[in-house]
Amino acid sequence: MTKYYDIVIIGCGVIGSSIAYHLSEQKQKDILVVDKGFPLSGTSGSTQAWVWVHNKTPSWYGELSMYSAELYPFLGKKIGDVEYKRTGGIAPFFNESEREQALKLAEAQAAVGIKVDVLNRDQVLQKEPSLSPSIAGATYSDIDGNVNPFRLVELYIKAAQRNHVQFTFYNPVLDIKKEKGLFKILTKKEETITADKVIVAGGPWTKEIGEMMGVHIPVKQVRGQIIVTEPLAPFLTHTIGGMRQAENGEVLIGYSKEEVGYDRRTTLDVIQETARMAVDYVPALDKANVVRSFSGIRVIPKDGFPIVGTIPGVQNAFIATMHSGITLSPLIGTLMTELLMEGETSIDLGRLSLRRFMKASEKI
Repeated sequence: MTKYYDIVIIGCGVIGSSIAYHLSEQKQKDILVVDKGFPLSGTSGSTQAWVWVHNKTPSWYGELSMYSAELYPFLGKKIGDVEYKRTGGIAPFFNESEREQALKLAEAQAAVGIKVDVLNRDQVLQKEPSLSPSIAGATYSDIDGNVNPFRLVELYIKAAQRNHVQFTFYNPVLDIKKEKGLFKILTKKEETITADKVIVAGGPWTKEIGEMMGVHIPVKQVRGQIIVTEPLAPFLTHTIGGMRQAENGEVLIGYSKEEVGYDRRTTLDVIQETARMAVDYVPALDKANVVRSFSGIRVIPKDGFPIVGTIPGVQNAFIATMHSGITLSPLIGTLMTELLMEGETSIDLGRLSLRRFMKASEKI
């Protein structure tokens, strides 16, 4: 393994591995991916893995998500079957008063090309008969679905390796310095790696990596707990806001958001609350056994939207961090490749820049 690389990517979750793969398609750069653990041992392996679009707001955020979802079928042809399923997505509401808001959502999303239907109760139950008859209605779109995150990250990595990207795991970054225009990256395995460019894709550890470069990256760690039922006969055909049924029959259910730092324990109160909400949505789940639970620590920027692009003030440093990495990974890999190889992107990244926070802080 050489110790000089054109590009070092810190983080091998779904975003870091996607960037590595898309960059490697150019076959022009020596690339190394460094991860503190092993792929899928962190956030990307602890998710329901929705590819979700239709009720992401404001509309420009939904539009980005739509573009990324539309890349999934082609991605599967390039790297292999990631078990992407465009099931259609249902977001139920229980109060008729919420219909007006749903109609506004549909109108706003239509302006950017996202087709959202606002369904009444009978229409919802016709699509998904197992949902509760107490539902007042739902928003629905064909564009939503889900993917197997384990297949996705594994195949990103394998495709990148075929293009000669190198990976080093269980090797946390300890320090980053800039000397004579090059990055000197100290890792736990006592390798000092030299790189021309660095991409920060460290998920929940993004803030700490930024501090090594003297940059404040305003993200927070948010725990999401998920419960998993025993395998059940197929009965849910759509991805539903808060749950989906996997190929093996298990139903994955999760709604929670907790700011408790990097604490991956699950807790009885949240598990019970999640189970109650699941039964409200799908009464038949009352008889299902929960066989396991797990939690994932998501990285969520301060304003909830992705941070993507250059790192202001640190030449040749880049960042890609966000919630919804599963949905956005094909698009972010594509855009970051454009940015690093061509210096510009086919979609304006201005509103995703880290600079938006820096401007805000200057006003205080």
